[in-house]
Amino acid sequence: MRALQRLLRLLLHVAIGLWTIKWRFPRLSQPERDAAVQAWAHRMLACAGVELRVLGEVPQTGPVLLAANHISWLDILVMHAARHCRFISKSDIEHWPLIGTLATAGGTLYITRESRRDALRVVHHMAQCLSAQDVLAVFPEGTTGDGSSVLPFHANLFQAAISADAPVVPVGLSFTDARSGEISFAPCYVGDDILLGSIWRTLCAQNLVAVVHFGPAQRAQGRDRRRWAKDLRDAVIGLRG
Repeated sequence: MRALQRLLRLLLHVAIGLWTIKWRFPRLSQPERDAAVQAWAHRMLACAGVELRVLGEVPQTGPVLLAANHISWLDILVMHAARHCRFISKSDIEHWPLIGTLATAGGTLYITRESRRDALRVVHHMAQCLSAQDVLAVFPEGTTGDGSSVLPFHANLFQAAISADAPVVPVGLSFTDARSGEISFAPCYVGDDILLGSIWRTLCAQNLVAVVHFGPAQRAQGRDRRRWAKDLRDAVIGLRG
């Protein structure tokens, strides 16, 4: 019954978000839109019964690129709730019902992963956004893990930070059980998991805490993107404890 109640609240909140995008966003400035997205994401977590815990120093202004590990469909909501940012995401999400509309309204930049030319276009666009003082976010693993480890980081998108001479902030994401302190696998979306199954497990979970740990900002300081990617992955592992 608790999960069903959460589901109903979640669906209602999604509807409110879509209404806001259609009727309010055209009259809002970009900072007002960013604040609305952050508030909506924070409320979305509450509807799902997820407590947000933010550690470390949250970047207040851009330019900055946030680099986080990837566990679940919840990660984007968690990151938005902790600090509004523009995500880099695979292009097919743009066409997903509901989710695509919400992602686009949040300022997502889309990339066709199979196309090298499109990757170069996105890196160039990212560098322009960073030069314009934006806060961007990437999941350098390129896919989700189960939360117990961090996969190797793909280095290509870090070229944008090098080109714009912008800092990168490593971010460690984890989901834990508030009572035991152990890792919670309820929100995982990996392997044979289906989205609906992950959502239902999340809604059924009790004492679920999403932890967002921001680390110190790093600059390339002469490192190429591959070496920097490895160092950032090590930092994310450390932030996850």
